[in-house]
Amino acid sequence: MRIQFIDYLKYCGQRFWEFVSGDTDLYVQIIEPLGHKAKEKNEEFLEAYAKLINKFTFEFGKEFCIDGQIRWDALVKFNSSISLPEKQS
Repeated sequence: MRIQFIDYLKYCGQRFWEFVSGDTDLYVQIIEPLGHKAKEKNEEFLEAYAKLINKFTFEFGKEFCIDGQIRWDALVKFNSSISLPEKQS
């Protein structure tokens, strides 16, 4: 069996962006557009996250609360019993 060694370049940061673009300042120039895109995605994530939290909170309240009080017996049965408890009507 023959072992073959392959040489490769390892660039990070400014050196990488200069290597791929030929522009020594690209690493600085791309920060603003990347930051803007990240902010957009973060806002989308936070909106979806809040929606999901609201949904879970509503479902939890519907299944395991009466007048804002947690029905601990129902919650423990749901979480720990061998068979699934019946849903509250």
